[in-house]
Amino acid sequence: MSRRGVIRGIHFADVPPGQAKYVSCVSGAILDVIVDVRTGSPGYGRWRAVRLDDTERRAVFLSEGLGHAFTALSDEATVIYLCSTAYAPGREHGVHPLDPAIGIAWPADAEPVLSDKDAAAPTLEQACRDGLLPAYADCAAYLARLRGTAAGAHIATDTTTSQ
Repeated sequence: MSRRGVIRGIHFADVPPGQAKYVSCVSGAILDVIVDVRTGSPGYGRWRAVRLDDTERRAVFLSEGLGHAFTALSDEATVIYLCSTAYAPGREHGVHPLDPAIGIAWPADAEPVLSDKDAAAPTLEQACRDGLLPAYADCAAYLARLRGTAAGAHIATDTTTSQ
């Protein structure tokens, strides 16, 4: 649960294994932000935002290696995540959500409120220098392995049931 003006993120996990997320807002409204923090990516440093709320019932899927942040647009908002892997504090990292180099257009109707962890997060440039960011090539290779495993499991299941 978050209140108006609270900004959470930009969070991401080491790849592999990474952490894909399916995000929805079940109460209130948020501005959900996806940031490409993958070094070597054609979209590196770019972001995209979408409104999630309890009226339209939209959701966002974030693949492994992407950064995630949001802010509550309503007085209170409840956000639910479905994650591909369990939370592992040692593999979780962040980039400062107010980093001017990223330039997220956060709503200006409330003073931004950050957790101590998010306020102390490095800029994108610092995180890159410190080797914290996932590499685009590693993310692509990891997804290809996942797709290969899923396809193999499907074929094995189909073969077993058809005999």
